[in-house]
Amino acid sequence: MALSENRLRQWQTRRAARLNGLNWLAQETPAGREPAWFVKDELLVLEEHGRRAERLLGQGAHGSELAPGVVRYRADGLDVPSVARAVRRSAKADGDQRLVAAPNHVFTSTPFEHGGPFGPPVPAAAPPRRESGVVGQVPVAVVDTGIWRDSPLPEAAYVAFVEDYEADTDVDNDGVMDGDVGHANFIIGVITHKTGATRIRAIRLLDTFGVCTEADLVLALSRLEADVRLVNLSLGGFTLDNQPPLALAQALSNLVTRQECLVVAAAGNNGQRQTPFWPAAFAGTGQPWADRVVAVAAHDGQGICDWSNSGDWVTLAAPGSDITSTFVRHDLFPSGWALWSGTSFATPYVVASLADRLAQGDTADAALSAVLVAAKKRTFDGYPGLP
Repeated sequence: MALSENRLRQWQTRRAARLNGLNWLAQETPAGREPAWFVKDELLVLEEHGRRAERLLGQGAHGSELAPGVVRYRADGLDVPSVARAVRRSAKADGDQRLVAAPNHVFTSTPFEHGGPFGPPVPAAAPPRRESGVVGQVPVAVVDTGIWRDSPLPEAAYVAFVEDYEADTDVDNDGVMDGDVGHANFIIGVITHKTGATRIRAIRLLDTFGVCTEADLVLALSRLEADVRLVNLSLGGFTLDNQPPLALAQALSNLVTRQECLVVAAAGNNGQRQTPFWPAAFAGTGQPWADRVVAVAAHDGQGICDWSNSGDWVTLAAPGSDITSTFVRHDLFPSGWALWSGTSFATPYVVASLADRLAQGDTADAALSAVLVAAKKRTFDGYPGLP
């Protein structure tokens, strides 16, 4: 189904209106590029460059450790982009070519909601379950919205703590279901429908409108258990000067080098064909751990979806158009099942395929290699794709 440019822009305008309504956010929108959203008055700096940042920030700034090696500074009225660039220039003048300062970026979920190209999620009948035939307990983390208990998704399909559950479907009391209600339920449903090999840990991060900060994501990743083999991140965003998000780079490096795991991330739904969408775009960087990040675009069975981001950083494509999965039981969704589209739902499809391989004893690298070999049997606009 072709997507008109006008309809894509309408969806983007709705999401931008939501973000503009949050008074703790700011953005920079270069000409011809997508906006980079970030937290007002906050700057993330590599710890070794803290004094350099403090000289530029002035006496009103105060810092605290966000993660090992990264300090979060706060200062009222801070011009975040200007100071971030000034710290970078100062470091480069002294011979440090790394990215040493950046905003605390804001990420959003990656379904199409609020009247996207296929509309918001719509009610659907429960599909017949397909048994994978694979027996295993591959530990998977779905870092996403909270979980709604009133859902056809059985609680036995995942593990969650009290703080990981959500109950309200209309947090802003406007009489309309919030845009990301049921997002995690839907994702976990995609995984469990495709494979029986997983043991899923649901971790609440995104609010009911699908918004989180980079700092929040870093802290959520720190909650992962040491045996996690796959991490599903159906979220992301654009960054200042298209540079990698600073704190998240540190967190992912620590995660994937500390343990044998893969991070599977959505490519995003902005219809961009070049601009990197993070964290998925880490797959295309020169980081020594970049091959442990799997960037997933969405196809519709014919080609890459009009609304799916893509670029040379994308690893592969998976089905993301008109997907049926578990949602929440609601007056508008009496069956608790829904039809939804987005790279959010292509991502768990890849997670399930990787879990099948891991359950057979493959290493993370071997599992990804096997999935890519299978994906290369059919391509979508030049990208290897799972059917």
